[in-house]
Amino acid sequence: MAGHSKFKNIMHRKGRADAVRSKLFSKLSREITVAAKAGLPDPNMNPRLRLAVANAKAESVPRDVIERAIKRSQMGDLADYSEIRYEGLAPGGVGVIVEVLTDNKNRAAANVRTIFGKLGGNMGATGSVTFNFDRMGQIEYPTAIATEDAMMEAAILAGAADVEADLGEEGSGHTIFTAFEDLNEVAQALEAQFGEAATTKIVWRPKSLVPVTGDQAGTVMKLLDALDDDDDVQTVYSNADISDEDAANYEG
Repeated sequence: MAGHSKFKNIMHRKGRADAVRSKLFSKLSREITVAAKAGLPDPNMNPRLRLAVANAKAESVPRDVIERAIKRSQMGDLADYSEIRYEGLAPGGVGVIVEVLTDNKNRAAANVRTIFGKLGGNMGATGSVTFNFDRMGQIEYPTAIATEDAMMEAAILAGAADVEADLGEEGSGHTIFTAFEDLNEVAQALEAQFGEAATTKIVWRPKSLVPVTGDQAGTVMKLLDALDDDDDVQTVYSNADISDEDAANYEG
């Protein structure tokens, strides 16, 4: 669940310390367990579980951890988890969407509200931010898989809505966006041609970006990190546009 240097579609969890990586594994395992409990414990028969397993593999979660998470879904004493979405504004008018998977709604709400308040943000009502985002499927392939033209042609033929390419030395590669309901079909078509994708997931894609610079950019990044670090939070998205220079200067 990695973010770009300009903090587009923020899910910035790569390149962290071992302790934080352990927390990431825990969050991915929780999603696998909840997905398996909500449907069948077989990824081939459960699209949500298939996505959860694919994302866990993309973050190098060990196979035995994935298998234990699926088995845990069949245990009768498993806690009931609620999926909740919070919305708010970060400094500079940056929209933030926080997706939570929690066994304690009161704790999750209090923690998210506190983080927003301490770091110059404000929690908003449901729908106060999501109108600036589209709920879409997202598929990512590394740069070496195909040329920009080849990937563009294949994605369009498969039914994708948009393709972005960042193929520089530090680039993120090919990013394919699909309509929410078309993700599985497009992913299967691309996999048949290029092999398994690096990541396949459902995301909130900003319709437009909000530039923030200097100290304000640092505050926004600190807020996003604090939300991401909360145990109940699964994913964090924003429409912040932060330059490579400001991102590099951020010390966390």
